[in-house]
Amino acid sequence: MSSSISTPLTTIPEFTGERFLPSCSGEIAYEHWHRYAFARRFVAGKRVLDAACGEGYGSALLGAVAADVIGIDIDMATIDRARATYGDGKRTRFIASSCAGLPLPSASIDVVVSFETIEHLAAEDQLAMLTEFARVLTPEGLLLMSSPNRRLYSDARNYVNPYHQRELYRDDLSRLLAKRFPAQRWHHQRVAYWSGIWTEGNTESPIAGAVEAWIGDGQRVAAYSAPEGMYFIVLAARDAGALPAEEVRVSLFTDADESQAKRAEAAAREVLRLDGLLRQKAVAEEHYAGHIRHLETLVAERERLVVERDAAVERHTAHIHHLEALVVERDRALSEANAAREEDRPKIAALEKQMISLEVGRTRLESERTRLAAAISAQERVIAYMQSFRGWLGWPWRRFRQWRER
Repeated sequence: MSSSISTPLTTIPEFTGERFLPSCSGEIAYEHWHRYAFARRFVAGKRVLDAACGEGYGSALLGAVAADVIGIDIDMATIDRARATYGDGKRTRFIASSCAGLPLPSASIDVVVSFETIEHLAAEDQLAMLTEFARVLTPEGLLLMSSPNRRLYSDARNYVNPYHQRELYRDDLSRLLAKRFPAQRWHHQRVAYWSGIWTEGNTESPIAGAVEAWIGDGQRVAAYSAPEGMYFIVLAARDAGALPAEEVRVSLFTDADESQAKRAEAAAREVLRLDGLLRQKAVAEEHYAGHIRHLETLVAERERLVVERDAAVERHTAHIHHLEALVVERDRALSEANAAREEDRPKIAALEKQMISLEVGRTRLESERTRLAAAISAQERVIAYMQSFRGWLGWPWRRFRQWRER
């Protein structure tokens, strides 16, 4: 049942985290591709409706074994991409339509496949979709659908998917399906990490035959009971006789590149790298702790110096206050002196006038003194001459001259 599906390059929208794209890898790819791989055994040679087909990758995978596949999605742009990527021929066709109003004749489909659809609808639309599935299916037709297990998907993880309108618990989904499809066979799906051992030589399916499972915690191993799945996959029909014989009890899926295992290995390497960084961080933190202790010592010394500085500032402040008081006292004394000076200004003016008058008199007296000094000096010279020998000799002659001049 192996086949390969070509995926030509087309304009692919950005992955929002909800609508799966064939370019995605990892857990979400395992979940979506595995469902369609699991569905192939039920659609071989049948007329198939892939309800909410999305990008069309699953319809193309089913079309490799089915007689006819119709992929339906409510988004026209998505249908256009599916047609451009996987073609729109006789065996695989794509139609834009709501699942609650299918543009198909009654009893024209053998198998309806609808993965991760019902949780996107309101309660009334969920039943309307199942009613439409029942209408287009033949009386012996099968419905293969999946739905998230609300208890694990949302409640246990405290997670709210903004794209889901109404998620269902197992009992709620079972009761809802029973209104149109009372015969049900339930499967669980979840991505897990396993170690596999299988018999060599079976090239068709190396896991064929009986399956045993063990679980261990490093100290003991025990038989492993299948856990509750993150998703329910239900094969349903109107009558139990329409359900096919159960061929396998466990279905495994991986990709050719083992991308999820490589992711886990990369994550383990990253953990080791981060562990090394944590050790380096611890060493660096110890170094920084020593540096911090040194800085704390410096801070303590600085605080001591600050205390001493503050004491010196207080002393200087007190001295400044004392000087300011002296300045105030000086200003007061100057003010008083200026006031007294203003009071004495008229007296000073009178004294200045008197001084000017005295200065004038002094100047006159000085001139008179100078004149008298000159006269005295002349008399002193005459007297000195008269007292000299020459003067005595000339005195009679001078007297004679004075007499004649009369």
